[in-house]
Amino acid sequence: MDGTLLPTFSQSISPRNAQALKTAQEAGITVAIATGRRTAYTAPLLAGLGLRADMPLITSNGAVTRTLGGEALDRSHMDSHVARGLCGLLRPFGTLVFTFDRPGTKDLALEDMKQAHERIALWVEANRSSIEVVKPLEKAIIDGEDPIQGMVCGGLDAMKAAEKALMESELAKACSCVRTEYASRDLAILDLMPPGVTKGWALERLAARLGVDRKEVAAIGDNWNDADMLEWAGQPWLMGNAAQDLRTHAKMRGWRQARPNDADGVGIVLEEAAARRKAAAAEPARRLWTQRTGE
Repeated sequence: MDGTLLPTFSQSISPRNAQALKTAQEAGITVAIATGRRTAYTAPLLAGLGLRADMPLITSNGAVTRTLGGEALDRSHMDSHVARGLCGLLRPFGTLVFTFDRPGTKDLALEDMKQAHERIALWVEANRSSIEVVKPLEKAIIDGEDPIQGMVCGGLDAMKAAEKALMESELAKACSCVRTEYASRDLAILDLMPPGVTKGWALERLAARLGVDRKEVAAIGDNWNDADMLEWAGQPWLMGNAAQDLRTHAKMRGWRQARPNDADGVGIVLEEAAARRKAAAAEPARRLWTQRTGE
């Protein structure tokens, strides 16, 4: 969503992107959203656009997959004892948040609202009604109700240090880490996931569920937490607004480049895909017409 489907600093999908999502669905393309946002922070952005209720939403960086209509498709979680260990390890580096899969209740837990607001004010304001403040944060993590993911955020240097600390700790084997950076805002987010759980992992499982070969899967992303998804997909697209180091990586991997998010890059890719799909569907009828008329 952020940096890809949404314009910069916007919480509304542009008219062109919104129409392109619908056009692609009407052409017979399964459009899935893959985002670091949790489901409750994703679905409202798609409401009222006329999209199919069975549209898959891969949320929390792959930990949960549901349809837009709310049907549960797939889920993973982080062991509680691992989450509690992460609290002590990463607390010194930035704002730590845990997400729970309990729709309709307070499904976000953190221990310092003021600190969070200073670092990610827009996120706090958008999710305030879902946030529970618990001090210390370990008390929010009880056995039998494991979180689905954690997140620590702060400045670029602080998050690089946090990632290094995690990779050098005993928790490294029990928790994977994906970094998303917004250099212009000196903001980085480390998504803390169960081992092996990523957007790419979830996309592969969804494609298998739908009976779709990876060669038929196109993926569009803008940040490092999209990299494994783009690596797996047969048709990878990197947004033009991606960081320079990721664009360099994309060139080495042969990924195609879409227009930036503020220029409706996703919409353009989907429009072209829908047009190709419609043309391919019309081709047998055109050939039959040619055979009958001799034209």
